[in-house]
Amino acid sequence: MASAFGSRTLSKDDVNYRMHFRTINEQQVEDITIDFFYKPHTITLLTCTVLSLMYFAFTRDDGNPDNNLWVGLILVISFFLVISVLAFPNGPFTRPHPAIWRIVFGLSVLYFLFLVFIIFLNWEQVKSLMFWLDPNLRYAKREADVMEYAVNCHVITWERILSHFDIFAFSHFWGWGMKALLIRSYGLCWTISITWELTELFFMHLLPNFAECWWDQVILDILLCNGGGIWLGMTVCRFLEMRTYHWASIKDIHSTTGKIKRAALQFTPASWTYVRWLDPKSSLQRVTGVYLFMIIWQLTELNTFFLKHIFVFPACHALSWCRILFIGIITAPTVRQYYAYLTDTQCKRVGTQCWVFGAIAFLEALACVKFGQDLFSKTQVLYVFLWLVCLVSSLFCCCFENCEISLNVSKMLTS
Repeated sequence: MASAFGSRTLSKDDVNYRMHFRTINEQQVEDITIDFFYKPHTITLLTCTVLSLMYFAFTRDDGNPDNNLWVGLILVISFFLVISVLAFPNGPFTRPHPAIWRIVFGLSVLYFLFLVFIIFLNWEQVKSLMFWLDPNLRYAKREADVMEYAVNCHVITWERILSHFDIFAFSHFWGWGMKALLIRSYGLCWTISITWELTELFFMHLLPNFAECWWDQVILDILLCNGGGIWLGMTVCRFLEMRTYHWASIKDIHSTTGKIKRAALQFTPASWTYVRWLDPKSSLQRVTGVYLFMIIWQLTELNTFFLKHIFVFPACHALSWCRILFIGIITAPTVRQYYAYLTDTQCKRVGTQCWVFGAIAFLEALACVKFGQDLFSKTQVLYVFLWLVCLVSSLFCCCFENCEISLNVSKMLTS
């Protein structure tokens, strides 16, 4: 009897959509590099993996239970990353090597699973886990409990202004430079920058460290740190857009200086794509997608502050800055895949790294809500509603500005 559910023959459009998605989700490497680094070595990797596992299993002293847990955890993560290199997609980038981006995706999957695990613990178990990771966290205090914010704002002196230019100000500036490299749009960068300052105002009743003096928020944050970082990032974008990319294999370069230069350029982009998030012909779905992009971006930033406030660890702790660096790294392929999903009519679904990033953002927020119920019980719903309205209004202004610029450019080209 023939099966009533026979295999459906794929249409030509379905095949093209799937092939197009593969090019976005798993970028192919051109044959211009050293063959050894781009050929499969699965048997060699399996042999090294088994031998290293045997070595650690039979040669180390297992008398210390705490050390056993650490070594076991590190080896589980290491071997999962080995599987990531073998099985996971390259992502949208190939520089400096696809294996690195497979490892990044593997780490994001591990972090996603860790958040799922955390959500099903109780508060005492979470604190015990944190104290096991770092016993010094037993004595950590919230910054809001030991510092005062927005005090004596009428006192403006050069000494007070210069005291704000510390490592955090530099990281603020550098962070916005990196964000501009990822977003590649003056309008969207400035919209996110200004709406973040509004976000701080609307959530100030939950996080006291969001309180800032007006001159600190407007001049130092928006104009100097944010504005300077956006300008620097967009200047680098313009430079990379104007470059002509022609890559030669290191095997075809005969001089030592040329080989060293080519090896260093391996850590630069293989190409650079001009980005336009919005234009006069943008559909409602595309505008909604950009609004969702802004919401998730703000949510990820909020998670940074809620996590260290609820779980009580300082901003200089490894849990804080390692998470920031990690989120920054996985944001790069995420933004690229999400932009392709919004603007490419042949791309019908988001990439895997983008999907995992969205899940991480919402799971972090879910963990904050679960373990910070006392804090969120003080939430003023009106402020949250006004925050969402401000995001919509700012996005409307951003859309209007982009459309005006596009129309003016079109008129100049046709005149």
